[in-house]
Amino acid sequence: MKTAVCPGSFDPVTYGHLDIIRRAAGMFDRVIVAVMTNSSKQPMFTKEERVEFLRRATAGLDNVEIDSFDGLLADYARQKNAAVIVKGLRAMSDFEYEFQMALTNRKLNPETETAFLTTTAEHMYLSSSLVKQVAQLGGDITGFVPDSIIGDIMEKVRCTGKQA
Repeated sequence: MKTAVCPGSFDPVTYGHLDIIRRAAGMFDRVIVAVMTNSSKQPMFTKEERVEFLRRATAGLDNVEIDSFDGLLADYARQKNAAVIVKGLRAMSDFEYEFQMALTNRKLNPETETAFLTTTAEHMYLSSSLVKQVAQLGGDITGFVPDSIIGDIMEKVRCTGKQA
């Protein structure tokens, strides 16, 4: 059984993320979507909220499970016996950073490969940061994120008044 890990901060999950997750689910027997902590980012949503959003958004994908972790991705992939780390790419700027991370993960865990999936042109512009900014400015985020989490995002924006 081939297991893949699809890591990210998912703050919040977007249709671009879901595109990569769905495609990975078609390629591997088991896909673990891992909500991670990125020390260079200040999340709007708690890890628990992000996990719940992903559970709702992937409910129809039987071979996808949602988890969270803190620490090194290479160690997590080893713990889960993952053969592959799946990373989505939107632009060349993503590739440069992700390529460096892939080489580091390979050095730390030679048993796990990294596979890059390019996003569809339809979602190339989409990022969690963009979604948060549009929501904070009162814009319509329909079509950016699953309908099942729009209310949660807008409620968080209303309650926190948090700025991007």
